[in-house]
Amino acid sequence: MPFREINSKMVEATVVPGQRMFSQRGAMLAYRGDVTFTPNTAGGQGGLMSMIGRRAAGEATPLMTVEGSGTVMFGHGGHHIQVIALTGDTLYVEADRLLAFDGTLEQGTMFMGSQGGVMGMVRGQVTGQGLFTTTLKGHGSVAVMAHGGVIELPIVSGRPVHVDPQAYVAHHGDVRNKLSTALGWRDMVGRGSGEAFQLELSGSGAVYVQASEEKL
Repeated sequence: MPFREINSKMVEATVVPGQRMFSQRGAMLAYRGDVTFTPNTAGGQGGLMSMIGRRAAGEATPLMTVEGSGTVMFGHGGHHIQVIALTGDTLYVEADRLLAFDGTLEQGTMFMGSQGGVMGMVRGQVTGQGLFTTTLKGHGSVAVMAHGGVIELPIVSGRPVHVDPQAYVAHHGDVRNKLSTALGWRDMVGRGSGEAFQLELSGSGAVYVQASEEKL
């Protein structure tokens, strides 16, 4: 794993010759060694079509290509950081949540309406997130940002997990999602907005949830 957690809001990455990383612009805090940072205009590892897909999806968070030999410390906005290791599966995450990730991972986008049909599209409107989400697939590590820390909840077959859409950060594995109305205790105690929803995730994998309903 190239990321070492310094504290809850900073990670350090090891950069080696012949391998590259990508990070959100402005996320570099300090570095040691011979490391270069180049604005990424080719859409990352996915190339031009990946970039076009992200732009069409509204996923236009600018990236930096990080190369060379040394160590780099990353952090952004004082957000909490969670490092997620992928072992061949796909991570689904909003582009603005990405802090840094391995250049070996294949980037892409997915139309959320394809998971859960119309309700998948409604999720984008309710959460304020786009109808598309960024995907990262392969073997490598990803550092994502969240408010108030992150917990990983396993998703196992036959036991779906229900998440407040505003607290959702990312998920990976063979997982499907759908949005449903959830009129419950939040409305009773006055914390609901009048339209309460739950994001139901089922299948096999994991979902990452932040300890806040605040957007980045």
